[in-house]
Amino acid sequence: MFMSLIRKRRSIRVFQDRPVVKEKVDLILEAALRSPSSRGNNPWHFVVVTEKPMLAAIAQAKPHGASFLKDAPLGILVCADASKSDVWVEDAAIATLMIQLAAESLELGSCWIQFRERRQGETRTSEEYIAEQLRLPAGMKVLAAVAIGAPAESKKPRPAAELLRERVYAGSFGRPYF
Repeated sequence: MFMSLIRKRRSIRVFQDRPVVKEKVDLILEAALRSPSSRGNNPWHFVVVTEKPMLAAIAQAKPHGASFLKDAPLGILVCADASKSDVWVEDAAIATLMIQLAAESLELGSCWIQFRERRQGETRTSEEYIAEQLRLPAGMKVLAAVAIGAPAESKKPRPAAELLRERVYAGSFGRPYF
């Protein structure tokens, strides 16, 4: 079941204009809250956004690769309290992937939007911009958003022949595994 899920999962950036039902949102959030975390620190926090004006504002957090968020029915911002863990980035990234896999399992499309280490413009980072929009407390970091909704586009699974098998090694770097 897991392999079929990851084989068909693709990044979806075009969504149907209908809300994601609360039961599905709750299941996605449960998956995020069950994410593994280093030493059980669970530094992540999630902001669920369904209001179109806020989705449109967050979509402006960087010049490229976020504009489709304004048309998504749901955005989940993945944030973390950096003071709780030195590996907050990894913990938040795992939670972000759990959100995407849960969405796929519920027949919803999703796409990861990276904000950490990105710029909103010349004078501020994407994180600063989003922190202001969402009124995040000091020290709360923004990793990413996941745009989620019923897909309005269809993408074929990537063929197994396109997998980068030459990047898998046996025992030491450079010794092909496959």
